Amino acid sequence: MTVAAIKENDFVRDQVSKEEWAARVDLACAYRLIAHHYVSDLTYNHLSMRVPGEEEHILIKPNDIMFEEVTASNLLKYDYDGNSQTAGAPPLRGGGLIIHAGILKHRSDINVVFHTHTEANMGVSAQKWGLLTINQHAMRFHNRLAYHDFKGFEFNLFMRDPLLDDIEGYRTALLRNHGSLVLGDTVAEAFVTHHFLEFACRGQIAALTAGFDNLHFPSEEDCEYAASQIVEAGENLIGGKDWPACLRLAERLYPDFKE
Repeated sequence: MTVAAIKENDFVRDQVSKEEWAARVDLACAYRLIAHHYVSDLTYNHLSMRVPGEEEHILIKPNDIMFEEVTASNLLKYDYDGNSQTAGAPPLRGGGLIIHAGILKHRSDINVVFHTHTEANMGVSAQKWGLLTINQHAMRFHNRLAYHDFKGFEFNLFMRDPLLDDIEGYRTALLRNHGSLVLGDTVAEAFVTHHFLEFACRGQIAALTAGFDNLHFPSEEDCEYAASQIVEAGENLIGGKDWPACLRLAERLYPDFKE
């Protein structure tokens, strides 16, 4: 689909579809609440999503602003090759191009990509045993979490294919010695999944203060059963009742995210 470039000095809401504007509001809300609850790694990290009705385009924050500064209007639009669809915006590069555009181009089964560096997910990603099923938040990821070894910073296109290979078939991953990756159909799903992964990692870091030998591990059967319960619970555990509450929180704390 061919669209005219969005002009930054005009009202973005008047230039995009109703569906795209709703997507922009959701994504901006996620940026604000990720910063509020979990991480603000200066101008680094990204949350991205496919543009509704424009399968070849993605939305992502500008490379030089913090999560706290994101609004529905200042999100930028790119194609999968990193070419800007927003007038005046620079080409997409780094993790935005290698990770986000790369995944959304090659994974038609998902629409949203979250990549973060938090103290907890970086900590667990550096532990040789990875995420342990020692708390109930971790149970939802039992045998459902991919791992990708650190090979350097995502500056080069040749780094894309190994990442895609390692996460094939998965929606959640820990990037070793790096951070986390969460994929989803919607912003709501990705946000809630990211929340559970973050709390699972925090719980693990806390439990390990007692030493690995003092940890209690539920049985394989019990862990698998708990993971299956998450699947059976359906929408309520992929954003159903939590996402409207998240939107209300963002509206109270950061009402400008909708601008």
